[in-house]
Amino acid sequence: MSALIEDEPLLGLEPIDVAISDAAYIFFAPRIRKIGQEVKSDVTSKFRDAIRALKRGSSIIYTLPTGIGGSNENIALIEHITGMSVGKDVFYYYMPINTDDVIASETLIGSLKSRQDTHITKMLYDPNMHGKLNYVNVISAEFVHSIKILGHYTGMASILEICKHTHDANSRREVMHHGYSDIYLDDVANGLYDLRAISSSLSGAGPLMYLVNGTLKAIEGYIKHLIDEIRDILRKRDLKASRTKVAIAWTLDPNEMRGDKIELLSSLESRLKDYIGDVERQQGVAFDLYPSDKTMIVVACSKYDFAKVISKNKQNLDFILMKANPACETAVDKVS
Repeated sequence: MSALIEDEPLLGLEPIDVAISDAAYIFFAPRIRKIGQEVKSDVTSKFRDAIRALKRGSSIIYTLPTGIGGSNENIALIEHITGMSVGKDVFYYYMPINTDDVIASETLIGSLKSRQDTHITKMLYDPNMHGKLNYVNVISAEFVHSIKILGHYTGMASILEICKHTHDANSRREVMHHGYSDIYLDDVANGLYDLRAISSSLSGAGPLMYLVNGTLKAIEGYIKHLIDEIRDILRKRDLKASRTKVAIAWTLDPNEMRGDKIELLSSLESRLKDYIGDVERQQGVAFDLYPSDKTMIVVACSKYDFAKVISKNKQNLDFILMKANPACETAVDKVS
């Protein structure tokens, strides 16, 4: 979005109601920055605003995960706000977007009676797309997406929890050799919104609720584990917190639709400052570590940022580099 505005400074912008009333297809992909219980009300409010100006014959594509049964609520809201019938006067499609390659291996579009739309198919066509584009019934799309999310992220949560028990260096090294070394905080954070949507759509207590909430707890609790590992580095090396500086290397898109990663980054930064004090963020292509009399600990929160730190500091590795992966590996340690 920033690049678009910079490249087209004279780009004309229309009021949202005018743009929606003129559009045949509306992709609902709001920018979410609320957290906790406020998320659902915030999204619902934005969805209300988006559908008020829907014209007859138009289609809305909902790209956020709804959990189980959420699309029925959306359809009821559309009919209540517009006074039109979904499936007859206007059309609703459910296409939850997740940036993880495993989840995105197949693009499912949910619609009433599995209705296909050739224009949507053409708009979404990408010759480089690895997966197929399939239309299914709305509830089926919700079920399949929930299964994929839980199947993928419960596995990640299990890895995070088990690796907390690998205390000696040899065990950690052997476990990481099985392909878990490249699972970073950035990867597990991709599923937070989806998991929270599933959790909020469930009622009562049961195995599914325990599974979802347990996965959420493991992912959210990883921040505490990461900070404990950093504190352990200070303890083992007899370093004082007042003489230590932490740089968090985590490149995020400020315009991305979901705010879960931004929330986690803020939480990590805030909680580290409670203990160490001198904490900074390092984002983007540049990675500048200025000379300091403090011991520097760099925490790489994604595979991209890890590679960036290494490439930008080949001639100066006078710092401790920790991977924010399940074992919190120390990849570089040239601090005496």
